[in-house]
Amino acid sequence: MLDRKVVTEFLQGEFEDWSDLEIPADIYMDDLVETFCLFTEDDLGEWLSDNFKSFFEHGDPDWDWIRDRIEHYKKQ
Repeated sequence: MLDRKVVTEFLQGEFEDWSDLEIPADIYMDDLVETFCLFTEDDLGEWLSDNFKSFFEHGDPDWDWIRDRIEHYKKQ
């Protein structure tokens, strides 16, 4: 689900910010990216489900609030 190219760029940026943190020579960036993506995606389903429940008020959605959120994000 995650865009591996975007994640690669993200990880490279994070490692640049943490200049004292180096990837060991026996770990390839492609393997690191794939493993990080799979690790992150394992939690994605649960995260989406929790956000769905919260957004839709556990089956009793506040449609006025949702309309406001729609307008808010359209303006951005």
